Amino acid sequence: MPLYREQHLQEVSQQFQIYGQILHAEPCKIGHINETYTATYDQGGVLVRYIHQRINQTVFRQPVAVMENVMRVTTHLRQKLVALGARQMTRRALTVVPTRDGKSYYCDGNGEFWRTFVFVERVQSFESVQNPSQALEAGKAFGEFQALLADLPGERLHETIPDFHNTRKRFDALRRAIEVDHCNRAQFASREIEFALRQESWVSTLLDAHARGDIPERITHNDTKFNNVMLDWETGRAMCVVDLDTVMPGLVHYDFGDMVRTTTSPTLEDEKDLSKVEMQMPMFEALARGYVGAASGFLNPAERRYLAFAGRLITFTIGIRFLADYLAGDTYFRVHRPDHNLDRSRTQFKLVESIMQQEEAMQKLIDSL
Repeated sequence: MPLYREQHLQEVSQQFQIYGQILHAEPCKIGHINETYTATYDQGGVLVRYIHQRINQTVFRQPVAVMENVMRVTTHLRQKLVALGARQMTRRALTVVPTRDGKSYYCDGNGEFWRTFVFVERVQSFESVQNPSQALEAGKAFGEFQALLADLPGERLHETIPDFHNTRKRFDALRRAIEVDHCNRAQFASREIEFALRQESWVSTLLDAHARGDIPERITHNDTKFNNVMLDWETGRAMCVVDLDTVMPGLVHYDFGDMVRTTTSPTLEDEKDLSKVEMQMPMFEALARGYVGAASGFLNPAERRYLAFAGRLITFTIGIRFLADYLAGDTYFRVHRPDHNLDRSRTQFKLVESIMQQEEAMQKLIDSL
């Protein structure tokens, strides 16, 4: 980490209610959005770790609203878990460390917003699912997450990114990106553009169902990648869900669909060898059993009927977001190589095709649960 950044991070760390001396910090190379550091402190001879994170205000333009949501959600999760007799609470739900003046965030002299979490120890995450038991744990984790928040009291949560999973608006944004072709990249993505535009007839399916009143608004995570589930080192059991910036009102299908996208294919979301990309039914069965088992207490029949379709829709939605960002010059998602977002979109579209081929069987499985 550059010396200037390390010095600034030390200054930031002193603003939070952490006791002891910071020894060192190192960047976490995870996630596409925020700047994250793991910091180690000496507290009475014991080494204790925390997470310091700078909120990306290009993506989250209302960081105070983000933190209000995070505080309400984490507080409610802890209360519900305590009522259920859960143990090791700092491993079961994220714990926000307040600032010296009691706030959930610190705004530095540059106008950058920082927050701190207790580090969740003895857990690990994976970029892709290794076996069906992990898919089962992912389904349980996010199903339980939705179930515990189903009775969150108070006002409606803030929409931290309005229309985040609004596929119709994402589709329209893609169309505009194609027309503008700001970086003259459309010529290199002609097949992906053609595929995306052919799918328009079904992009509003969930929005229409919600508008009819068939499926209700819930509190959803909205970024249910498998690496947002922390698994216990020893048991492999899901301990907690992380990355709560996009927790807001949504449809359960947004979460389940993204789980299908990130847990049922054996590849990473930027796999370049498309022959490896496939929706694997054993993984889907484990995922569906875990999720429906945890969420069955509040899901209505109409919500269940759209679960398999959600895998197709959300995978496609993420795919067109990657494609639009590629055409716009990689302004949203962090990229690590040339054409990274184009590779990501290709992987999503191949998975969409695989899901469509198996969607009827997927829904029959869900109906049987």
